[in-house]
Amino acid sequence: MPPEMTTGSTPVSTTPSRLQRNPNQRRSQRVMLSVRILVAGGYADGGRFSDEAVTSVVNAHGALILLAEKVTLGQLLTVHNVKSGAELQAEVVAVGAPQDAKFEVGMEFLEPSPRFWRIAFPPEDWTRRSPEAKHRTSAPTPMPTPMPKTGSPK
Repeated sequence: MPPEMTTGSTPVSTTPSRLQRNPNQRRSQRVMLSVRILVAGGYADGGRFSDEAVTSVVNAHGALILLAEKVTLGQLLTVHNVKSGAELQAEVVAVGAPQDAKFEVGMEFLEPSPRFWRIAFPPEDWTRRSPEAKHRTSAPTPMPTPMPKTGSPK
C-alpha cells in the first residue's frame, strides 16, 4: 500500500504518480534505436559534465542510454540530439550496474516529447499481432536432394 499523509481530513499519497500506474502498461511504445546524444549535468560539488552517449531504447517519454558518467536517481540532465539539434531536460529514473565502464541509465523527459527522436512511433493499439508487424518466420526447409540412380535400366 502506498505511503499516505493526511492534510486536513483528506489522505494524500506520497507515491509519485508514475509509480501508481499498472507496471505492465506502457505510456508509449518502446523502439530499439541507436541515436547519438550529448548529455550534460551537474555534480553535487557544483562541477559540470558533458558526455556523448548512445541510446539503446527510446520512447515518447525518454530513453535507455549508456553513459560514462555516474549519475543518481532524480538528477536532472540536459539531453541534446546530435542529429536534429533538439535539446530537452530529463530526469534520471533508473541506474544500472556498470557495463564496460558505462552505466545503463533510464531517463524520462520532464514533458513527453515524441518528436524529439524524429521517428514515427507505432500507434498505441499496436501489438506484435497487428497486421503491420513483421513476423519472424523460420528458414525455409530445403528440398531433399534426389538420390542418384545406380545401375542401368532394364
